[in-house]
This record gives sequence, C-alpha cells and structure tokens, in this order.
Amino acid sequence: MSAQQTLTAGKPMPMILKFFFPLFVGNVFQQLYNMVDTIIVGHYVGTGALAAVGSTGTIMFLVMGFAIGMTTGFTVITAQKFGAEDIEGVKRSVANGFILAVITIVFLTVVSVTFMNPLLHLMNTPADIYEDAYSYIITICYGSFALVFYNLFSAYSRAMGNSKVPLFFLVFSAILNVILDLVFIINFKLGVMGAALATDVAQGISAVLCLIYLIRHFKILVPRKEHWYLSWHMTRKQLNVAVPMALQFAITASGTMVMQTAINLFGSEAVAAFTASSKLCNLLTQGFPSVGQTMATYVGQNYGKGDLKRIRAGVRSSMLLTVIYALIAAAGMIIFLRPALEMFFDSGVDMDAMVVWAKPYIYMAAACFIPLGMIFIFRNTMQGCGRGLLPLMGGIVEFAARLIAAVIAMQIMNYTLAVACDPLAWVAAGIYTFVAYLFMMKKLEKQFLGTTV
Repeated sequence: MSAQQTLTAGKPMPMILKFFFPLFVGNVFQQLYNMVDTIIVGHYVGTGALAAVGSTGTIMFLVMGFAIGMTTGFTVITAQKFGAEDIEGVKRSVANGFILAVITIVFLTVVSVTFMNPLLHLMNTPADIYEDAYSYIITICYGSFALVFYNLFSAYSRAMGNSKVPLFFLVFSAILNVILDLVFIINFKLGVMGAALATDVAQGISAVLCLIYLIRHFKILVPRKEHWYLSWHMTRKQLNVAVPMALQFAITASGTMVMQTAINLFGSEAVAAFTASSKLCNLLTQGFPSVGQTMATYVGQNYGKGDLKRIRAGVRSSMLLTVIYALIAAAGMIIFLRPALEMFFDSGVDMDAMVVWAKPYIYMAAACFIPLGMIFIFRNTMQGCGRGLLPLMGGIVEFAARLIAAVIAMQIMNYTLAVACDPLAWVAAGIYTFVAYLFMMKKLEKQFLGTTV
C-alpha cells in the first residue's frame, strides 16, 4: 500500500473510519502518557506537585494549541495541493511551512518565557505550589521547538492521507516519555521539572525520527533546492489558514485559563481533584479531535478537487460517528470516575473528598459531549476549505461563554459554576459552528457554480 492516500474517492464512512482509528489510538496514547506523567508526579512527588502540574495545564494547552494550530494550518494547503494533484505546489508548501515553523518557534519561546511569571500570578496560582508550577511550565516552553516540529511533520503525513505514521511515532514518544519520567523523577530526583524534561526529550527524538521517515518514504514532500525560500504568495495563503487556527486555539486556551483562575481560588485540594478528573475527561474525549483531524484532511483534499457533495457526505458520516462515540464516552466517564481518580493519589489521600470536588465537572461535561464533538467536525471542515475567520469566531464564542461563567463564579465563589465553564462553552460554540458551516456551504455553492452539489 502506498504511504500516501487519496480521500477523494470511495464511500466516505469506511474511508473516514480507516483514517480516524490510527489518529484516535495516537491521541489516546498521548493522553495516556500525559496521565502517566500526572500519576507518577502524584505518587512520587506528592499531591501538591500534582496540583502544580494541573494548574499549568491550561497554559500548556495554550502553547501546544498555538503550535498545533499553526502547523496544521501550514499543511492544509499541502492537502489541498495534493488533492488537486499539484506536485510542485506540494513541495513549495512544505518548504515554506518549514521556514514559517522556525519563525513560530522563536516567537513562542520568547513570548512564553517573558510572560510566564506574571501570568502565573495573574491566574491566582496557590502560593504553596507556585515554585513547582513555574519550574514545570517553563521547562515545557524551552522545549517548544520539539513540540512544533513533531506536530509539523505529523501534519504533513496526515495531509498525504496517512494517519498511521503519526500513530507509530506518537506511541514511541509515549513509551519513551514514561521511561524518562521514571528515570528523571525517581532516579535523578528532578521532581516536576523531570516530568517536563521527559516530555521535551521524547517529542524531540520523535520529531527527528519522523523527519527521517518522511524523507525516505514521502518523496512527494521533499522540496528541491529551488523551493527553499520564503514565498510571499505561499506565505499569505498559509498564514490565512494558520493564523486564525492558532488564534482559535489561543482564544479557547485563554478561556480555559480564566476557568482555571476561578478553580484556583478554591485551594490546592480542589485543583488536584479537578486536574485528575479533567485528565480522565481528556482521555475519553479523544474521539472528537480525532474526527476533527480526519475531517481537516478529508475536506482539504475534496475541496482541492472541488467536490462539495462529497464534503457534505463526509460531514454526515462524521456526525453519526460522533454521536455514537459521545454516548459511549459519557457512560464510561461516569462509571469509571472513582477508580480513575484513585490512580492519581497515594493511599493517604481522602478519596471521598476528592470525588466531591470531581463529580460536578464530570457529570456536566458528560452531558455536553455531543456539542463538543460538533465543534471539532464543523470547525475542521471550515478550516479544510481554507476558511479561517468563521472557526476563529467560534473560538471567541467559547471564550466569551467561559469568561462570563468564570467571572460570575469568582464573584459569588461558586465551584460548580467554575467547573461549568467548559460545558457551557461547548454548547455555545457547538451551536455557532453548525450555523457557520451551513453559511459557508451556501457560499461555496455559489463559488463552485456548475459543480454537482
């Protein structure tokens, strides 16, 4: 079988499922090793260290989200060129995207390191976990080059219709990360900084190996000497997609940071319980971003071919998949809440108290999984069509919903409302992205006038 795969022919559902499953397994592995990070910290460093890592989770989401948004945006153009069978366009987009990725790394590192200290204070980080929180997140930020390149190379593989290669390197990275966690934390006694360092090193090694694989097996992606320059035309096209995607992630992350700010007011015990429950939620919701990543490539290739009818069919198939997955994930999260929480803490922790803090978030989140899935489907469909503004507005809707709920929660000191920020944001943005998708398709019908839709 060819390393690259076209998604422009054949029944949509089987092709979507075939592309989806490797992404899903890979995303689950990523969450699992993030969970193992947290579990190792909780058991071998302490509950305070667990809370410290958890308190920086939203900042890490901001850094990672911005990097993923930029790199995915660069490769949407690659998928479109591949769908249009424009080989020269594929090579130009790869070279240009690589140069832009280097610029992104410099920007991310400088900004994050400069503003991290005041940001942690602004987020009401509890004093008893502040030092560990800073040590963890600043180490992650210094390793942002590994994060950016790993996601860039994985995204190039997906743009070619291959989701198995990113899966392989993600599994490798996950296993290596766990091994390094144990070495750095238990043997070298590096504490939370050891967990962050393990993540940086694992992703860096995976990025190098992924690059080597792409060069050897994806010849279509390898630029020639004449392609290695920053083209204004290509830069404009890539940034038109990448910047709104990155801003959308950044705006969403800013909303979760506001939510974390509200939760931090209730002390390190509440932060620790929320950290553990949110890790469980993140693990069981990985089907949704996996469907989204699938649709970004599927739609990008079919948009390049000009096949709107096939895009609609793919959206219908992905919605059916999402609804089924949402019901199963919601049931699983409620059933396994307590045993999952017990993995994060040692035997001296009062688990009844932790469950009390965790239940409000878990129950409300489970009830809103379907609108969460809708966000990923419609947002990535619009981005696959090269539309950046409409998905960006969806991020603003999410941010506004979280901000309003968080501000009220902080004013009245209500923990339930603080953890309701996520579910409320999902409902608001799910409705918006559905309406925006319908609006975009009507516009595309006029753009592709004469195409069978």
